[in-house]
Amino acid sequence: MPMSQGFESRLYPILNEVADHFGTPFHIYDETGVRETGEGLISAFSGVKEFKEFYAVKALPNPAVLSIMQDMGFGFDCSSIAELVLCRKIGAAGDALMFTSNNTSFEEFQAAAAEGGSILNLDDISLIPKVPEMPELICFRYNPGPRRTGNEIIGDPVASKYGVSHDQIIDAYRTAKARGAKRFGLHTMLASNERNCEYMVQTAEMLLELAEEIADALGITFEFINIGGGLGIPYNPDDEQLDLPVMGGKIAEAFAAFEARNGYMPALYLESGRYMTGPHGVLVARAINRKEIYRTYVGVDACMSALMRPGMYGAYHQITVPSKLDSRETETVDLVGSLCENNDKFAIQRALPPISDGDLVLIHDTGAHGHSMGFNYNGKLRPKELLLKTDGTVELIRREETLEDHFATLEFPRDSIEPAAEGKP
Repeated sequence: MPMSQGFESRLYPILNEVADHFGTPFHIYDETGVRETGEGLISAFSGVKEFKEFYAVKALPNPAVLSIMQDMGFGFDCSSIAELVLCRKIGAAGDALMFTSNNTSFEEFQAAAAEGGSILNLDDISLIPKVPEMPELICFRYNPGPRRTGNEIIGDPVASKYGVSHDQIIDAYRTAKARGAKRFGLHTMLASNERNCEYMVQTAEMLLELAEEIADALGITFEFINIGGGLGIPYNPDDEQLDLPVMGGKIAEAFAAFEARNGYMPALYLESGRYMTGPHGVLVARAINRKEIYRTYVGVDACMSALMRPGMYGAYHQITVPSKLDSRETETVDLVGSLCENNDKFAIQRALPPISDGDLVLIHDTGAHGHSMGFNYNGKLRPKELLLKTDGTVELIRREETLEDHFATLEFPRDSIEPAAEGKP
């Protein structure tokens, strides 16, 4: 989606000064926009007795941004040791952390239980005996299989590697209870970037019905229902926005009906990442080259290592040229980076204002799965991150990578063995 008018009004007047000072390329995030979205999320679910957002750290794992989430009272959804460590460094612990991993190792289980622990959300029934010590509070990720459809990003639940199947779910809770679990939650995540609010309402209703089925079988109650993340944003200006207030109201009605039937209302948890920060970030690059062959190519000083969604998914990201906003003239170009891959393109045959060397180019909606999905193929280095704070200052919150960073793993003490394999000549 195009940048919000608020973000534009805060960034555009200072953009040249920021680019001259910090150098391009960079991702820049809008604190005010993030906070406004967080307040909207809280308001939308005010009809539920207890609501908590667990920000999906994978979307934007930067401590400056995570601290904003923490200030709003949000927890964190983590799926790796690094994400747990990052959250703990800003003071998050215990029930403020949800650890949802898959193919989980012993070391990851240890990390999840360390330093005040976390809510353990198990992805597989076979993991139950592998948990070193069963925590008092346990949750399982549910995969409904053919009972639901997914969307094009996550795919059909039947083909998904995630979650406990419908036929396994009661046994999973029974086995965890036998190992000592006394408190329970229930989780699923079936879609990504979903803008159909009815789909998310149906997901909440599905989990509430399943919670009743499990409770009837095992005599347990559920402290929370986690409907996962996946709330979508309109990357394309023609896309409809998710109707969050309608979604929140209908989910609140489902929770109230559950309470009427069961005498209690579990908390509602959500783990939005993209929805919280996606629209509040842009990748700022500078045009450095123009190539005229069978097509016109405009080259910028960022590449796929800074934003891989267009190349990986064919994803659409809105592009603007701030110095040419009033231009009525357009030309059809491919906007490209310098990676030795032909899919290193931010836009393909896009109508854009005529771009000259030196022009700043803004690629929108990079506040989630932008920097975090970066990589170092071709030895390309990931760019810096900046935060436009509510007080109007712009702060460096991650420096750009250097060649020293890139080559650091090639510096190590020499280590080798000569295997004494049986039958070796």
